[in-house]
Amino acid sequence: MDLSERIENGMQLALRYSTANGCPPLLARGMRHAVFPGGARIRPRLCLAVAAACGDRDQQAATAAATAIELLHCASLVHDDMPCFDNAATRRGKSSVHAEFGEEVALLVGDGLIVAAFETVARETLHAPRLTAPLIATIAKAVGSPYGLVAGQAWESEPEINIDQYHRAKTASLFAGAVSTGALASGGNPQDWLVLADALGSAYQVADDLYDAIGKTGSMGKPAGQDTRNGKPNIVLSIGIEGALGQLRLLVDKAADSVPDCAGQDAFRAMIRNEATRLMPKQLAASAA
Repeated sequence: MDLSERIENGMQLALRYSTANGCPPLLARGMRHAVFPGGARIRPRLCLAVAAACGDRDQQAATAAATAIELLHCASLVHDDMPCFDNAATRRGKSSVHAEFGEEVALLVGDGLIVAAFETVARETLHAPRLTAPLIATIAKAVGSPYGLVAGQAWESEPEINIDQYHRAKTASLFAGAVSTGALASGGNPQDWLVLADALGSAYQVADDLYDAIGKTGSMGKPAGQDTRNGKPNIVLSIGIEGALGQLRLLVDKAADSVPDCAGQDAFRAMIRNEATRLMPKQLAASAA
């Protein structure tokens, strides 16, 4: 079974549990709307790729971690799109959850996906209880405060935004959670992969800022021009398109060069370069390669 199949099977299983008989119908529909069809699934793919590089000793635990990471990413998009934040009408080419089902359901969909993420890890690591607490703690750190997704969202409400801390919390933190849990599930050392996660997460944020600045839907599936409309920091506004492209090249090189000695190191580096550039606007991809 390839990485994509493992991820989609994991997501389907998690949603079957969360939307089983007895779940309010609108909530069930909203949760599925938020998760399927997915985007690039880069974070769970990265999680499983690191697990494979570390020997893939426990595929069930690694798949659970990857699934949890993606559920949390989807939850963050649901909440990010709501009127109290970005008020985005679309996501990934279709209606955002609040636009389709209303704000109340959207709030609960995001909450439900968060709970489903941790339930997935707890349920799927019953055979390996030694992994349950480390995986849950690592994932919680990536999505909580002071350095995770919650902090990243909170920076948007501050009168002055530290853009480095904002990007690290809003984007890079979940990449860190992905590589760390992939390593943990296979007996690897998470510290060996954190430089890669930080650089790759920052690269994705720069790429998304480029999409937003040139008026194209970005790698995260949000509508173009949203940063400007909502007064959010965007690196292109600070250093221009050419400067942002240069920053992207540096970050991709840093991520690829930081891959530690492991099975398939060269292939892993190639995957990093491909994944970091393929979601960019086509007119900029050649310049960033």
